[in-house]
Amino acid sequence: MIRPVLRMGDPRLLRRSRPVADFASAALRELLDDLFDTMHAQDGAGLAAPQIGVDLRLVVFGFEHNARYPQAEPIPLTVLINPSIEALGGEEEGGWEGCLSVPGLRGWVPRLRRIRYRGFDEAGRAFGREAEGFHARVVQHECDHLDGILYPMRMRDLSRFGFVDALFPEGGDAAGRQ
Repeated sequence: MIRPVLRMGDPRLLRRSRPVADFASAALRELLDDLFDTMHAQDGAGLAAPQIGVDLRLVVFGFEHNARYPQAEPIPLTVLINPSIEALGGEEEGGWEGCLSVPGLRGWVPRLRRIRYRGFDEAGRAFGREAEGFHARVVQHECDHLDGILYPMRMRDLSRFGFVDALFPEGGDAAGRQ
C-alpha cells in the first residue's frame, strides 16, 4: 500500500526511532511492503520508516534506474534494520540531495565518501556491506531519518539549496552535477 510521506515541518520527522525487536511479525512484513510500494510510487532512491510516521529503525533503498537521479549507478534493493555506519577513510564529498519529505528542493550536502554499514535484513539475519559514492550517500541520508535529521540540517552553505527548477533551469535533475 502506498502511504503518505511526511513533509519537512512535521515534528514526527525530528524524533529518534526505536530499534526493531520482532523480525517475525506480520506487521513488519506489511511495513516493508508499504515502504517499497511508497518508495517506488514516488521514484525514491530510499525511504525510512519515520517518513511514513513509523518510529522504527528501518530503511529501504535501491534501484536499477531512478528517474530522479538518472546518472546514478544502480544500488541493490536493500532492507536495512537497526543499522550502524562506520566511516572508511574519513574522506568527505559534496553532492546534490533531494528527499521525498522535502519535495521539489535540492541541496548540496557533504557526506562520507566511503562507508561500511551493518544491520539486519527482513529475516533478522545480520549483514554488512561497503559502499561509496551515491550508494554511500543514500545510506547515510536514509539512516539520518532514524535520528530525526533531514538533509538541510547537514548543509553548510544554504546558497546551494533551492527548488530544482530554479537551481537547474536547463531541466533535468541534480544528480552528478557540481
